[in-house]
Amino acid sequence: MDWKIIKEPTLAAQVFKDNLLSEHATGKPLRLKMDVRESEEDRERALLSFYKQQQEWACPLHCTLDGGVGQTLLFEGEPDHLVPAASEVLIESNLFRVAGRMIGHSFLHDGPHVTGLSPAVIHVLFNGDPEMATIVVEDCPDLHIRSIIQMLELEELTQEQKDTVSDLSLSWDLPAVTKTNQRWLHNKLLVHAVIGRTMRQIKQLRKGLKDVMLWPLLTSRPDVVPLLFPKMAGMQFVPQMFLDKITWPVEDSDDEDEGLDIECKCRITGFLRVFIETASSDTLAQLLKFWVGWEMLPSELKVEFSGGTFPSSSTCFETLKLPAHYNTYKDFEEALVAAIDSAHTGFGLV
Repeated sequence: MDWKIIKEPTLAAQVFKDNLLSEHATGKPLRLKMDVRESEEDRERALLSFYKQQQEWACPLHCTLDGGVGQTLLFEGEPDHLVPAASEVLIESNLFRVAGRMIGHSFLHDGPHVTGLSPAVIHVLFNGDPEMATIVVEDCPDLHIRSIIQMLELEELTQEQKDTVSDLSLSWDLPAVTKTNQRWLHNKLLVHAVIGRTMRQIKQLRKGLKDVMLWPLLTSRPDVVPLLFPKMAGMQFVPQMFLDKITWPVEDSDDEDEGLDIECKCRITGFLRVFIETASSDTLAQLLKFWVGWEMLPSELKVEFSGGTFPSSSTCFETLKLPAHYNTYKDFEEALVAAIDSAHTGFGLV
């Protein structure tokens, strides 16, 4: 079946991936191993070292994960307005090419996706003209720079505001603000803040996607691109989706529940069930990201008891770890929300 003539993008993408994997099925397997007993730095180093290698990325993947991965921020900003982080260290380390390989490799094997990327970044990633990209002020992750650009939306600027805007524009080799160039300068500053400062990162991402041999599919079938980079707003979760996946603790489990009686276990698991059943779709998405590291439901969600102070998770094992010292639902809910809000996980962090 020719993927180029298949009308439905999901099926076209699947046929392309199946063909690519089949062509490389007898190739030298890719082997990734990570040990949970090592430090975060060592685990992160192992993952990045794997994706920095020049390999045939469609060959069979043999992956042994004995622990979580470290966390390096690659994308920043608001949901559906994420842009590559403006970090010289990440750029010089070629980490965005590594990220492109990871994103493409995960897509090839039906793994998790990067969700919430700015449409302007996606437009430029696939060779669109930066000047033709639809950029909104929410695409600017730096709130200080955003506030300066928003000054140009005012009818009249004070002298202090003019000086502030001009300082920024001159630092980016653009002219100082005047009455006649205010709207033009607003657009130019926004393009530079969102695209100009991330162009090298975007080029590295593009190279990474090409390394995984997905480029023919993505450029020939633009309707497949939203499957690779879905929007956060388009993802809806309902409680039953979670409850159907959960494996609850059993009596002879090996988690840290020594000394816990059945009443205590039932109380804590009951609190979690109530939390899930009453949560909004957005809250469930945040819980899922805290639980497994991204916004895609795995085949199984595990729950264990722990001796910690706050809820925690082991994302590679898709396990939520709950302390058993909560006597009221209010205390449990506050602790779980605090844990979710303070966590920084997801595919944007590798």
